[in-house]
Amino acid sequence: MAQNPVTIGKLQCGTQLPLLFIAGPCVIESEELVLSTAERLAEIAARDNLSLVFKCSFDKANRTSVDSFRGPGLEAGLEILAKVKQVTGLDVTTDIHEPGQAAPAAEVCRILQIPAFLARQTDLLEAASKAALKHGGVVNIKKPQFVAPEDCIHAVKKCEAFGQEQLLLTERGTTFGYGRLVNDMRCIPIMQQMGPPVIFDATHSVQTPGGKSTGGQREMIPYLARAAVACGCDGIFAETHPDPSQALSDGPNMLPLEEFARFALDLQRFRTLVNENSAL
Repeated sequence: MAQNPVTIGKLQCGTQLPLLFIAGPCVIESEELVLSTAERLAEIAARDNLSLVFKCSFDKANRTSVDSFRGPGLEAGLEILAKVKQVTGLDVTTDIHEPGQAAPAAEVCRILQIPAFLARQTDLLEAASKAALKHGGVVNIKKPQFVAPEDCIHAVKKCEAFGQEQLLLTERGTTFGYGRLVNDMRCIPIMQQMGPPVIFDATHSVQTPGGKSTGGQREMIPYLARAAVACGCDGIFAETHPDPSQALSDGPNMLPLEEFARFALDLQRFRTLVNENSAL
């Protein structure tokens, strides 16, 4: 049975606990950018007593255009993420796309993220579950845009069948027609009934898919995040970048790094109110 709370190194995520923040740039653009961003996030987390895991992708395998920047690849990317751990003390997470990436990624990353488009792939879930289990890690399953929240139970049961009970589920919007994502906040309590803590992806939820590259409505991130915390989510996923306008992937739906501290503190206050109210 899926555990709640989930243990992530020295952190915990789950019912009645402070929010877990999963934050960082969309993709590894350079070692310098990743380290400077991680160091700033580590400073914010220490100062404001935030539970935070650093996120960055070594490969964006689902880019719209074949010409789009994808990242440094598995080996070089994991070397950079390992350096983030060493320099900042933060645990790290990244997404994997093929079963063969699970084992090396689990040696570095405390959380293995299953992309939304791949969350029904049994072989990938098996590899991630076994690799994370070997290293005491966690598997974070992102709800596909085309799947009803109640149907996430199948991915949960697959991981449990492979021995992995340290799971997170992430809501990241649902496809509505063409070029639109919508958030049904009922997803949060529905997915929580399956056992794992539920994370809300506040940045991919504001994507506007379609065209040569995916757009986004960055200004809507705080509104959706507050609504999700009010509905009881256990954590927030928020990609952030020092200069989103110059980002090589997902710039239109990333939070400027200079806004992250205020964003996180506001949400933590909401979480405190929700926890206090539910305890009455």
